[in-house]
Amino acid sequence: MKDQIWWVTGASSGIGAALARGLAARGAQLILSGRNVAALEAVADECAAETLILPFEATDYAALPAIARQAWDWRGRVDGLVNNAGISQRSLAAQTDFSVYQQIVDVDLLAPIALTQQLLPRMIEAGGGRIVAISSIAGIAGVPLRSAYSAAKHGLIGYHDAVRAENEHLGLKVLVVAPGSVRTNVSRNALNADGSVRGTSDAAIDNGLPPDNAAAQILAAVDAGQRELVVAEGTEAAIAALRRSDPDALFDRMSAMVQAGYAEAMKAGRSS
Repeated sequence: MKDQIWWVTGASSGIGAALARGLAARGAQLILSGRNVAALEAVADECAAETLILPFEATDYAALPAIARQAWDWRGRVDGLVNNAGISQRSLAAQTDFSVYQQIVDVDLLAPIALTQQLLPRMIEAGGGRIVAISSIAGIAGVPLRSAYSAAKHGLIGYHDAVRAENEHLGLKVLVVAPGSVRTNVSRNALNADGSVRGTSDAAIDNGLPPDNAAAQILAAVDAGQRELVVAEGTEAAIAALRRSDPDALFDRMSAMVQAGYAEAMKAGRSS
């Protein structure tokens, strides 16, 4: 990846920041995007790489053509795009305001599609490149308290799988990543049923994989040319496997979790 140009969204913390550090260590030049300029600058300082700080609001679709042009013109190309920005949810579907669905689908699905659509023709014309999409275990299986998040992350997988199918022969490689619990602020920043920010984390997230560990697995998968990667252990890895091998067993398991008090445990911060 030496001297390649990689654009990472959601780069101010968590997996995005860890991927930026990992890419920099491999000699890449970075475009770092998010909304928190100070946090992006702090990540850039950690990376010791040629870096363009390019803050923008992911759902400001009218601004995206100019943003994408600025990113491309910085070095005359973008070799890799990491679609990482997103927001999660912790609420039962029956209690969740529709505005929460609109916001999460907008940020987690439509925003990365809009950005990718800006870069895709340029990358194909340049001979290809790499796209890494950060989905979730909840994008493989519908997980309780995450109906909006699961919907968006399922859609993210479908979109990127289709983009891969259409353009792989043109030199575009697409890796879809489904992380489980990684030590990030994803639970703390998740939305409640009324759209308010949850403000607390989950025990499983707090005990999850370190972001640098997840990033190392992702970059190894990029090196290997993988198309899909599950970054999870234990129960979460089993959920992804069951969705494909024995979906009825998974559906029973998810239903039993809720009947056993999963939602109540979540409110107390004892579960993920």
